[in-house]
Amino acid sequence: MSDQTKPSLDPATAQAPDRMLKWFTYSHLPPHLQEISRPFSVHAAMMVDSIVAGPERTVALRKLLESKDAAVRAKLNPGA
Repeated sequence: MSDQTKPSLDPATAQAPDRMLKWFTYSHLPPHLQEISRPFSVHAAMMVDSIVAGPERTVALRKLLESKDAAVRAKLNPGA
């Protein structure tokens, strides 16, 4: 799956993709960091597709973003 793939619009709820998804792109990263970042991007898109927009979804996406950032930093600096 490409990180440029946007979650589909759900015709039942007519939700637009969340603006936070831009922070989950990973094509700009080198391959060894893409492998760490990609699952977070996929999970963020699944959350946007399956959870109605609101403050708690935003909190969930922010915490997922924090986790992704920490995982990338851990890959860059093992054992730190």
